[in-house]
Amino acid sequence: MVWAAACVAALGILITLEISARRYGQPGPITDQLNGLILAPKPGPLYGGMALMMVVLTWRQRFIAAGAAIGIDAVFVLVRWAVGARTADGHFFGNGALWVMLGCAVIAVTRRTGPERVLLLKGVGLGLLLVAGRKTGDTWLLITAKTRPAVLDQYVATADHALGNPSWLMGRIVDATDPIGPHVLHLVYAQLAVAAVVVALYQLRDVAAERRFPRHHLVRTFLVIGLLGPAVYMIFPVVGPVFAYGPGASGTGGVEWAAADLWPGTPPTINAPHPMPYDGITPRNCMPSLHTAWATAIFVHSRRAPRILRFAGTFWLIATLSATLGFGYHYGVDLVAGVVFALTIEAALRALDRGWDRRGIQLVGYGATVFAALLVSYRYLPMEMAGHPWVFGPLLILAMTSVIYGYVRTTELWEPKAAPTRQPEPRLEPV
Repeated sequence: MVWAAACVAALGILITLEISARRYGQPGPITDQLNGLILAPKPGPLYGGMALMMVVLTWRQRFIAAGAAIGIDAVFVLVRWAVGARTADGHFFGNGALWVMLGCAVIAVTRRTGPERVLLLKGVGLGLLLVAGRKTGDTWLLITAKTRPAVLDQYVATADHALGNPSWLMGRIVDATDPIGPHVLHLVYAQLAVAAVVVALYQLRDVAAERRFPRHHLVRTFLVIGLLGPAVYMIFPVVGPVFAYGPGASGTGGVEWAAADLWPGTPPTINAPHPMPYDGITPRNCMPSLHTAWATAIFVHSRRAPRILRFAGTFWLIATLSATLGFGYHYGVDLVAGVVFALTIEAALRALDRGWDRRGIQLVGYGATVFAALLVSYRYLPMEMAGHPWVFGPLLILAMTSVIYGYVRTTELWEPKAAPTRQPEPRLEPV
């Protein structure tokens, strides 16, 4: 029933976003998904989704599915080459993964029964949700740009003085390490979903043998963060320092839209902030930093993995924080909000799985309160934060640390403790 309700809710969201996107003359997530059956899609998300789906298959079935996807892609590549079709951004394969996932859904309905049908449908749904999540995110970003003509960057940049304007500092550091530093950080920033899939595959490695999914895993947290984050974008639209105080990036923005051309050389002066207009293309996707939230979730879920995955989770978190600041995509206060946002969602999902108790309710309530207090402070107290950085800077770090401490302490109490092994009593040997 829970899975059925989740599927109905997801379908409703997709339909709503499809209608909204078409109002602005753009294809929505459903259209993009259908286009992936014929047109050349971006292969990474599709093959990542297929990899997640294959956790429910046996090894023999996995080889068959992978071979079928590669074979279908080979046919598409040959046909495109024969007709001289051009593909966007060099994407020339990926259709095969989508066809295989849909084929597995058909097999589940027509050839499976009972728990086996449910398990295979869950696997297909997990893979398709990963793909739909990216396309849904793209539509959300379009909506934020079209419906929020004014942005609140001046408020956030003023509040960021409490942390010492870390984006300006990291921006100069990244420039000084060119070309190696920017190349590595670009790779990490762009492949965050790949890191998530690797950790998720480790967590779901026993699904095929046990014929059931674990109660909680990274993909759930990833999807919920992506679903709820854009709602905050609508409430608190921010474009980022490289846009609001620089030349823009990725083909959007420009100095003509910026408050001043300062990033990363000169931090902005402290002046009374006000909303400022910005173009209708650049996404308002800064508050909170979802890249930070996702990297935090990867870090948390990699703690019980082997050492190499724990190391990778730590590296990905540090590199993602460096990239978000160093490329001017986020302010420091965005990252603080992103950590609190991620841990609150993670705590809520874990509390939901194990049954709500007093500790779970208190932790989620406290995290939500801190997150709301951060947003209110950035909006209504930026001048006070900038004017008293030695007070508000430590307070911001303390607020974030308190949520981290509360999460660690509460989840440790939730973990089952191994019962001590009872030692056999010594027996006297007969003389």
